[in-house]
Amino acid sequence: MNAIETRALTKVYGGKSAVDQLDLTVAAGELFALLGVNGAGKSTAIRMLSCLTPPTSGDALLLGDSILTAPERVKRHMAVSPQETAVAPNLTAWENLTLMAGVYGLPDGRSRAEKMAKDLGLEPVLKKKAKLLSGGWQRRLSIAMALITEPEILFLDEPTLGLDVLARREMWGVIESLKGRTTTILTTHYLEEAEALADRVGILAEGRLRAVGTPAELKALAGTGNFEAAFIALAAGKGAA
Repeated sequence: MNAIETRALTKVYGGKSAVDQLDLTVAAGELFALLGVNGAGKSTAIRMLSCLTPPTSGDALLLGDSILTAPERVKRHMAVSPQETAVAPNLTAWENLTLMAGVYGLPDGRSRAEKMAKDLGLEPVLKKKAKLLSGGWQRRLSIAMALITEPEILFLDEPTLGLDVLARREMWGVIESLKGRTTTILTTHYLEEAEALADRVGILAEGRLRAVGTPAELKALAGTGNFEAAFIALAAGKGAA
């Protein structure tokens, strides 16, 4: 079953297409990385899929529900962990989790918070104020808050941006643990991150989807054994000769 299916999804700003006729499917439980240089259309695509901005034309289905005709049902399926770490700095990690559970009116909010703390390894910092946590712990907390509703689809926007090497690798483990149980759309500028984590990768350039496949398939398509070289070639619209 496909968790996400887009149909000629398009967004035009000022006469220019930020996303142009996007046709894409993402399977349930898949970890799909959406790559592109700045201005390629990644953020606009995510904003349309998460019902934050309406498309100019086309449609998308999330678990069968249309972003045009059933946006409230779509929102119940999904959650977003934004690039800007979304935590309340003066609350403890535990208070952030329980606050989010309260915002959504979850009757089992405390047990959900306990589960998220355990699943994401937050127990050592639960009593610490969020503003005192390192960037890596804050990102981990932010993702736990996004997951507390147990969404079927999660959008992860640059989850390791600004983290040091060790914190990034720890976050990779968190992201990889979602495979098979939460459909995850990952945007990242770190190509090695996409190559290491993603089941499949989509490459956007100038609003158009230039290539989709596993990292190995994309390298083969570009005629190179190097994923960065493959990304550069495919984003420029060049495949193997």
